[in-house]
Amino acid sequence: MAKGLVVTLCFVLLVSVTAATQFKVGGSGEWKVPESGAKSYNQWAEANRFKMDDNIAFTYPANQDSVLLVDLNAYNSCDVSSPIDRFTDGNTIFTFARSGSFYFISGNQDNCKNSEKLHIVVLANRNNSTGLAPSPSLSPPVEAPPAEAPPAEAPSASSAPPPPSDQGEITPSSSTPPPPNAASFPMISLMGILGLAFVPFLNILV
Repeated sequence: MAKGLVVTLCFVLLVSVTAATQFKVGGSGEWKVPESGAKSYNQWAEANRFKMDDNIAFTYPANQDSVLLVDLNAYNSCDVSSPIDRFTDGNTIFTFARSGSFYFISGNQDNCKNSEKLHIVVLANRNNSTGLAPSPSLSPPVEAPPAEAPPAEAPSASSAPPPPSDQGEITPSSSTPPPPNAASFPMISLMGILGLAFVPFLNILV
């Protein structure tokens, strides 16, 4: 029950938002030269909100007046010679089929110069927007850059190899003198024996 009520309320709100509105020009629907001190047609239009599919009704004497749809230049100059469209039936209903500016003037140039003219700005309906937001582009996954190798450490002074030497390595010589010649030992012994033999002979001579 509650669900059906919610659906009904949503439908009513949707219809109320999208339903077209009919405006009567100037509020009364009469298309004529405004009376002295009366609000101009443009002041009336500025107080209202027009959207696409809304319409506006003009009522006027068919044999005395008409409604012309014109461009901005013809609107400013009250040029009635070449309108975009002309309505002369005395009971005109114009539907806004697009958004933007619409310019209306009286088919009687003197009436136009006396402010029987109207500028309406129509807003676009949001629910008429059919453009879809572009889907995000699928880009390939970005690979993480390889980790950088740590910088090589500079060799310390203690671990650096010694610089090469231009000269050969000098081996220190031994300070031990060479052994004496073995032939000198018999000669010394012989001389000692001869010296001992001559000692008594020398004592006799003395």
